[in-house]
Amino acid sequence: MEIWQIRKTLGDCVILIFLLILCLTVNGSLSSDDVSCDDLQEGQYKCDDPEIDPVTQAAVGCVKKDRTVSVPCRPAPGVKCDGIEYNGTTVAKGLRRTVPCRYTNGYSYTTSLLLSIFLGMFGLDRMYLGYPALGLLKFCTMGLLFVGQFLDVILIATQVVGPADGSDYVLDYYGPILKKNPLNNETYYMPQEDYHL
Repeated sequence: MEIWQIRKTLGDCVILIFLLILCLTVNGSLSSDDVSCDDLQEGQYKCDDPEIDPVTQAAVGCVKKDRTVSVPCRPAPGVKCDGIEYNGTTVAKGLRRTVPCRYTNGYSYTTSLLLSIFLGMFGLDRMYLGYPALGLLKFCTMGLLFVGQFLDVILIATQVVGPADGSDYVLDYYGPILKKNPLNNETYYMPQEDYHL
């Protein structure tokens, strides 16, 4: 054998050893019990739905500041974390995620809509929602000559006007809730090919 053939064989052996170590590390054969349940990726666990309060129809423990609630999660079947292999029905100790929730403070959507339709000209809908100045203005001007009442019926029905304290209406948890999608620098507009100026 010539010297260049020996160098090539040694180089191939080094590459094979490196690839073998890399494969063992990726497969987890070298460190299988090092995964913490908190470090599981999405899809390796399933979280429970939040507990719903029957009176407010909102998640129990919903935080007003960021409107999230912490829920327990279960690792998927066959996932091994913290040295335990889970079957998909057992909640992992300490595995919790935060999910969005609606913060309610007792203002009923149905009540505010009915007040707006039938007594909106007297400003009772705005008083109920916590806007006393607008309620008094509507009371003194007979619902701004009924134009303000008509506008408030539309604004309350479409859930544009909500309670003054920033909370959400009490609605059925799986009911007709309108969600506003904010526009910011992260918003992407899909170009329409059939639109021409």
